[in-house]
Amino acid sequence: MKLARRNLLHLAAGAAAAAAVPRLAAAQAYPARAVRIIVPFGSAGGTDIVGRLIGQWLSARLAEPFVIENRPGAGGNLGVEAVVRSPPDGYTLVLIGTPSTINVTLYENLSFNFARDIAPVASIVRFPNVMVVNPSVPASTVPEFIAYGKDNPGKLNMASPGSGSTPHIFGELFMMMTGVRMVHVPYRSVAAAMTDMLSGQVQVVFGTSASTIGYIRAGTLRALAVTSATRSQALPELAAIAEFVPGYEASAWFGLGAPRNTPAAVIERLNEEINACLADPALNARLADLGGVALAGSPAEFAELIAQETAKWAKVVKFSGAKSQ
Repeated sequence: MKLARRNLLHLAAGAAAAAAVPRLAAAQAYPARAVRIIVPFGSAGGTDIVGRLIGQWLSARLAEPFVIENRPGAGGNLGVEAVVRSPPDGYTLVLIGTPSTINVTLYENLSFNFARDIAPVASIVRFPNVMVVNPSVPASTVPEFIAYGKDNPGKLNMASPGSGSTPHIFGELFMMMTGVRMVHVPYRSVAAAMTDMLSGQVQVVFGTSASTIGYIRAGTLRALAVTSATRSQALPELAAIAEFVPGYEASAWFGLGAPRNTPAAVIERLNEEINACLADPALNARLADLGGVALAGSPAEFAELIAQETAKWAKVVKFSGAKSQ
């Protein structure tokens, strides 16, 4: 009886090892040709820069080109949809981020289900935005701004580069949590919004660090706080909004996704390589220069982040009444 049990255990172990061989071989063989990374926004923006940094690392590490393809449109949905429709073989990937989790609620008739159709591969980086005001606003701190806003309901104009954009929704979260009422003024571009911020036609923006830091350093706009849960390494002198509004957190994060049914071995291989990339001091320094913090983790942890963010932003989109443009 003991012999039979021992033989059974050996057979089971052998079967498990045999099943693992194809997965290992698939991971070792990947990639065998060029890989596309779809960036669902235009070139030269923060999303594009992150995509190119990761693409360069993976190209050097895996000895096959990881080619960036910009496919902007519909708040990032066109690029995501292109990947959803691609073969699930690991040769078409997409750089996903906070906008995709906002779009789940913002767009009523998406042709795909983001949570179902995109497989999380690896989280990459998290960026805080910055709450910035025109110097005409008589507030130098978040509590002063809240007090002024409540004393002057509807008199503050909040700029954003479009309805449903991250600066818009981050500002709506602030209004939802503080009770301050501001008038949202959407623009067609970040540049147009910043032009009117400088002239004082609009008074506040929850902008990216990349779009605001130059004006902050020049003294033409006043930074009140960062939107991350804690202070930013890039702007350590700035408080976090959460220091005054407990629980407030609004960050722009990016990660890599693949079409659903992409082989698990390929996803695991990519996840391992991206985590190795994020452990590189040179890459970390580059992300820090951009105001970001590396966000390493497993595919399961990335999936959990996506689920949490989707639920969080659904509440804010509904509160704001925002509609896709």
